[in-house]
Amino acid sequence: MNFSEAVKTCWIKYATFSGRASRSEYWFFILFLCLLGFVTAIIDVAVYPGVEWTPISTLGSLLTFIPSISVAARRLHDVDRSGWWQLLWITIVGIIPLLYWFIKKSNTGDNKYGSNPLQ
Repeated sequence: MNFSEAVKTCWIKYATFSGRASRSEYWFFILFLCLLGFVTAIIDVAVYPGVEWTPISTLGSLLTFIPSISVAARRLHDVDRSGWWQLLWITIVGIIPLLYWFIKKSNTGDNKYGSNPLQ
């Protein structure tokens, strides 16, 4: 899956928390979120100089909040974990297993969350 396909898929599956997402889908969407944050920050500085509140960045974050949670849940499903494991982000120690699961290779074949997205 390339960058544009991953971003398109995440927008199509805006609030779809079922199914599975490949590593490339997840990480390309994370790259998209980083680029979007960078661009909206530049626009905020250009349009609203000297203002501490960043309305365009805030709007971008609000629009991408649900898709980022849903793609993370689908990514966790891909390694046979529940999407609720995302709550580990609350703790500092919980970041380590989450990063491991997000980086981990997909489980081969089907699992209880669906078929392998790469097949």
